[in-house]
Amino acid sequence: MFDVVIIGAGLVGLATAREVALRRPRLKIAVFDKESRVAAHQSGHNSGVIHSGLYYRPGSLKARACVAGAARLITYCEERGIPYRMVGKLVVATTPDEVPRLLELYRRGQANGVEGLQLLAAEEIREREPAVTGVRAIWSPRTGIVDFIRVAEALAEDVRNADGELFFRHTVLSFRSRNGVIGLETTGGHYEARFVIVCAGLYSDRLARASGGSPDPVIVPFRGDYYLLRPERACLVRTNVYPVPDPRFPFLGVHFTPRLDGSVLLGPNAVLAFAREGYQRTDFCWRDLVETLSYPGFRALARQYWRVGITEFWRDVSKRAFLKELRRFVPELEEDDLLPGPSGVRAQALSRDGKLIDDFVLERQRGIVHVRNAPSPAATSCLEIARLIVDTLETDLPS
Repeated sequence: MFDVVIIGAGLVGLATAREVALRRPRLKIAVFDKESRVAAHQSGHNSGVIHSGLYYRPGSLKARACVAGAARLITYCEERGIPYRMVGKLVVATTPDEVPRLLELYRRGQANGVEGLQLLAAEEIREREPAVTGVRAIWSPRTGIVDFIRVAEALAEDVRNADGELFFRHTVLSFRSRNGVIGLETTGGHYEARFVIVCAGLYSDRLARASGGSPDPVIVPFRGDYYLLRPERACLVRTNVYPVPDPRFPFLGVHFTPRLDGSVLLGPNAVLAFAREGYQRTDFCWRDLVETLSYPGFRALARQYWRVGITEFWRDVSKRAFLKELRRFVPELEEDDLLPGPSGVRAQALSRDGKLIDDFVLERQRGIVHVRNAPSPAATSCLEIARLIVDTLETDLPS
């Protein structure tokens, strides 16, 4: 029997296993994942940005976890020899009507304690990025880039070095609690634990329901497709270039992201995925799609924002539409500058009344902690989220 089992070998799950091992080195710890490797889904399919904490509502879990988590992540990368670069970020208003939202974003960043923020005029934008056009911008020097798969691999190594066990190709099917022991039926056999922490991303809602947790919120998968900037044109941007986000949605919009290998990611968009692991337009799962379409929250969301959905869908199928959005920031881009890139799927929690859940959500049951919503910036925040999770169990964990 294990003292603590963590379900999910993504960044949050592995960071949580590491945190438990650091605080309680004598406990027997295991991590279960249905895939054959770490960071198989959201943790390994993202922009690779170390966020500074600029966007999030002051006082929210996201704001606190991102600012503290970014600092901890940078320290961890330095200690473990993981390459990263603090390339900074420009959040660019391209029209005067976006400026009030930009200024509100600046105030949020200051309230969250983000260091080094500057407001730039149009000519100052061009001084930093000659190819970028805008009327005002925020410069955030504490934004970086990293390979999060490398981070996940290092965390897994830490867990193993602390005598923790990692079980791959072990899908958790059901839970049964009896006399303070939680039984787990998996595709790899039966296991028991005193405490279970569920960091299951795209399947967090299903595992919560399977253990007797709340039926809401439900995870709705949104696919995000990227292009890559043609290598000869990668010199056009040296820093992250982001739009002013639409406050109605938790997505940050199509952006430019340099990577450690010298390439530049362009994207992502955000469209409904027809499968929870639907990385391609043609990926389809009846169960996933029916569950999404039959959920009252999704129908409420679709009724309210169907025009936005159509715009995102058109951008998904039309390279020219995608290019038009990018040209708002870098007008000299041409269609042949965009090469096919990777895709990711975001696990977005949605409430029964159609609200897109913005903040991180943790749910505690007897002996079980569920991470019900941990989208971006969860990768940046993973070490701090792990601390918060283990804090909820601190008084219950045996020494």
